[in-house]
Amino acid sequence: MIGYLALILATGVERLVELVISKRNARWAFERGGIEYGQGHFPAMVALHTGLLVACVAEVYFFDRPFIPWLGWPMLAVVALCQAGRYWIISSLGHQWNTRVIVVPGLGRVERGPYRFSWMRHPNYIVVAIEGIALPLVHTAWVTAIVFTALNAVLLLAFRIPTENRALAALDARGAPAS
Repeated sequence: MIGYLALILATGVERLVELVISKRNARWAFERGGIEYGQGHFPAMVALHTGLLVACVAEVYFFDRPFIPWLGWPMLAVVALCQAGRYWIISSLGHQWNTRVIVVPGLGRVERGPYRFSWMRHPNYIVVAIEGIALPLVHTAWVTAIVFTALNAVLLLAFRIPTENRALAALDARGAPAS
């Protein structure tokens, strides 16, 4: 349990680092005329992702979930791959990466990293979905994996992806190059 708690705490610290990067990038975007879309769902997204970390620890502790090596080690590897994917996405988007939906008129879409593939419009959400399953399963928190995945899909991504698509369509309509 101590190792898993360290993993969850490290994940939480990493998310705080992401928020610092996001705030810096948001300031950069707004200084260049950035327009934010879908502000209303952001608090729900923060609550859901914070809840994932809390639920991982709570389920393992309160329901005495065991560490099962044949499941835990591969899931830890998947979590590490998700982290690498997350930073590939962040570095590919550069200043345009944000936890919010902010587009800067005239910049156009990023077409490097995972965004160079036309079928990969929202790679970050693929990473989040996989990580939302893998992170709890490192220590057999299967209820958390199921609940987070369902809530992420139904309550969040059902709003977030269409919001991003509208923002990108508005960006394209302003004459910026499309992918």
